[in-house]
Amino acid sequence: MVNPLTQCIIKLHEEQHDLEDYQGGVPRWCNGCGDNAILAAVQKLCRDENLAPEKTVFVSGIGCSSRFPHYMKTYGFHGIHGRAFPIAEGVKFARPDLHVFVNTGDGDCCSIGAAHWIHAIRYNMNVTVILHDNHVYGLTKKQASPTSPAGFKSNTTPRGSLLLPLNPLTVTLGVQNVSFVAQAVDWIPELLYDIVSKAFHHRGFSFIRIMQRCPEFLPKMFEPWLHDPGKTLLLTHPDGLQPSADLGRIYKNQLEHDPLDMNRAREIASVEDPIPVGILYQNPDVPCYEDLRGAGKPRTADGIRKGLDAEFDKFTIWPDDESQQRAA
Repeated sequence: MVNPLTQCIIKLHEEQHDLEDYQGGVPRWCNGCGDNAILAAVQKLCRDENLAPEKTVFVSGIGCSSRFPHYMKTYGFHGIHGRAFPIAEGVKFARPDLHVFVNTGDGDCCSIGAAHWIHAIRYNMNVTVILHDNHVYGLTKKQASPTSPAGFKSNTTPRGSLLLPLNPLTVTLGVQNVSFVAQAVDWIPELLYDIVSKAFHHRGFSFIRIMQRCPEFLPKMFEPWLHDPGKTLLLTHPDGLQPSADLGRIYKNQLEHDPLDMNRAREIASVEDPIPVGILYQNPDVPCYEDLRGAGKPRTADGIRKGLDAEFDKFTIWPDDESQQRAA
């Protein structure tokens, strides 16, 4: 006879989730913002993979993109500016059984969070990272970000940005232990979904840069690419993307690229026009930090208390009589 507890466990294990099971609050992004397309792709992925909401976590920093956890009916952690990576790493280290995602922006990741970003690549923990790159600080109303184009006039660069933009792809590909790098655009939803899916199934630090429109502060930034399919370069490969026939008829500019070819990946990552879309690099053999450290060991309340007491005792000054008693 099956007891009620066992029935509950079986029901939980077999439960199928609908799209609505992952839809949290109503998004407050602007109409036409590329964040909406990214949210739709991720929610579809969660449904198709039937991820248990109670075992799925979205971590973010600060910015328009970092409101993402509010719109997912899963666990979430809206952190402080630039600190999404160490938070996500802590979650994954303590609970390697959870599905951990990071949503970050070009300012949050590539400016104040740059040091955490670099070391997160080195650690290669099994998290899926989505960089929402719209080339501008949107939440604080139009300041230049590290990926803003040269000459961009903003509230912080009224005469135009003097520096060439940082390229998140080449930076990521230049760090030791990199294991997955891809690029997507928000206006091709089929490929956006496929790339997010490939990243999720990769075991390691999966980094996706998504070119994302900001209709409020950079409304015409990607107009040429929207209207000319030839300005998009699809990266295809049996181990990478394989676009549908219908999509192939629209985006005919294609290149077969082996994701294991690091040198070629770096060359492609440096191209700005046409925009390369697809899997640039993937190496499944790079070890994950949580595996190297044996993460996820059970932590009982008593064990945690003893560990804290042992650390505090290192700095405690005991009265002579009490210290003698403890020594005895």
